[in-house]
Amino acid sequence: MRELSPWSMFMSADIVVKGVIIGLVFASLATWTIAIAKLIELAALRRRLRQALRKIAEARSLADAQLAIGGKDGVLASLLNAAMREARLSGGISSDSGIKERAATSFGEISRAEARRVRLGMGVLATIGATAPFVGLFGTVWGIMNSFIGISKSQTTNLAVVAPGIAEALLATAVGLAAAIPAVIIYNHFSRVTKGYLELVSRGSGAAARLLSRDLDRSHGGVHARAAE
Repeated sequence: MRELSPWSMFMSADIVVKGVIIGLVFASLATWTIAIAKLIELAALRRRLRQALRKIAEARSLADAQLAIGGKDGVLASLLNAAMREARLSGGISSDSGIKERAATSFGEISRAEARRVRLGMGVLATIGATAPFVGLFGTVWGIMNSFIGISKSQTTNLAVVAPGIAEALLATAVGLAAAIPAVIIYNHFSRVTKGYLELVSRGSGAAARLLSRDLDRSHGGVHARAAE
């Protein structure tokens, strides 16, 4: 009697079924690799951004905010730099509303670029979660077809003869589900985490916009004071 362990079933399976199972195993490895990488990346990004937002909470100007975060790289530093650059390039030639509008456009571009960056790899998770069950099903259908062909050649329906071939075929579906279910769960988890991080980025955009507005009001206040003198 043949042993029906997963390994023996894999070794006895048809070459197509073996190929399907190997592909699904690699897909599962890719899922867990992406999961670990995204877990580390998003945890670090959220921690850094929260710390930076706390540091600039009491800043009175864009320069103070840049000094507070120490000129470090990051999305908040990019937002502050964009605000300062727009204020510098538009100084004396544009209204405050025009400066704020162009700065908001820059903030939107930075936020969208950051969203694309943190979502990198999530498309792979979505693809694995959506396709792995069907790939496994293909392997099962192929294996069952071969089993029926073997049954017709042996001209017997003895369960001891039929069961091993069908079990080998069903192994592909089991591996497909084992690859797909974690991919879907991990994708949904990181979708929520990414949404929370992008809300922090939106808070950073708002903070940069407020500091820009204060700088503009302060500069106009200085102009009016000099005019009065």
